[in-house]
Amino acid sequence: MEELLTIPPVMSQSSRKNITTVISQFGKRLLGFIRQRVSNEADAEDILQDVWYQFTTTVDTEPIEQVSSWLFTVARNKITDRYRKKKPESLENLLNPEGEEDGGPNFSAILFDNSNNPETVYLKNLFWKTLQEALEELPEEQKSVFVWNELGDIPFAEIATLTGEKVNTLISRKRYAVLYLRERLLDLYNEIINH
Repeated sequence: MEELLTIPPVMSQSSRKNITTVISQFGKRLLGFIRQRVSNEADAEDILQDVWYQFTTTVDTEPIEQVSSWLFTVARNKITDRYRKKKPESLENLLNPEGEEDGGPNFSAILFDNSNNPETVYLKNLFWKTLQEALEELPEEQKSVFVWNELGDIPFAEIATLTGEKVNTLISRKRYAVLYLRERLLDLYNEIINH
C-alpha cells in the first residue's frame, strides 16, 4: 500500500481560529475605513486583501498587542503606498485636467470633435502645433520619456530596460514634462479665450 505524503500546515489550528475571529470582528469596519479614503471599490478591496495578508504573515512571527490599532495603521500605510504608486500623469490629464471644470483647459472636446467645422480644424491644428513646440522646448530626457510612454505606449519597465534608467526616474521625468506641457497648453487656452 502507498504511503500518503502529508504536508504540515504552516499555521497552527489556534492561529487559524484567531485570524478568523479577527477578520470577522474587524472586516467590515476596516473595509469601511479604507473605502472612505480611496476612489473606487476595487482599490479598497485590494488594500483590504493586502492588510489581511500582512496580518496572517505577521501574527505567527511576532505578537500583536493592539490588533485594532495595528490593522488600521497597516491599512493607512497601504492606502498611502497606493497613492504613491498612482498612475503617472498622462496625455488625457493634459487634455482635461481633473479639478479644472470651469477655469482650466478642456481640449478633449475640440480634439475628439469629428465635424469638419473650420474653427474646430483650426483649433486642432493650433493645439498640435503648440504641443509639438512645447515638446521641443523640453530637456531631451523628459521629451523622450513622454513620447515613448504616452505617444508610443511603451511601458516604463521597457523604457527602463532600453535606457538603463530606474523606473521612478522615468516617471519623474514624464511628470515634469506633463507639468510643463500643461502650462504651455494653458497659455494657449487663455489666448483662445481672451481673443
